[in-house]
Amino acid sequence: MLTGEMKTLIGEHTAGMVATINEDGTPSVSPKATFVIIDEETIAFGNLRSPGTLANIRRNAAIEVCFIDVLARKAVRVTGTASIISKSKASSAMLAAFEAPWGEYLPLMSAFVSIAISDAEMILSPAYDIGHTEEDLRAANLARLNAL
Repeated sequence: MLTGEMKTLIGEHTAGMVATINEDGTPSVSPKATFVIIDEETIAFGNLRSPGTLANIRRNAAIEVCFIDVLARKAVRVTGTASIISKSKASSAMLAAFEAPWGEYLPLMSAFVSIAISDAEMILSPAYDIGHTEEDLRAANLARLNAL
């Protein structure tokens, strides 16, 4: 499911906006910044402070995550099914996936949310449709941010 380009974007921009469904059926979006790629069909994040997200997943495992490179105006949208894995029941492979990038936060993580990917897509800004290149967009957006 995840292409090389998608893996690069997620790896460089590990904060994903996680969409779940509230008990009343309304959407809930919450940022999570501890994502790791397990394999081409699985991503995961560590639970630090996500009681609402975890409650929503327990009721309805449907989940969507969007990772964005704001400079390149590209995103990866991942759709799938979430499962909560308590830290005490996490495999050594799961723990190892979090050790290198998030080792200092690992003691604070009580669980992991593993997402089995059912669909993944790149989303590009319409600016690409009118001929802008990634380099153009990066330069223009970086200049805009530096001007703040």
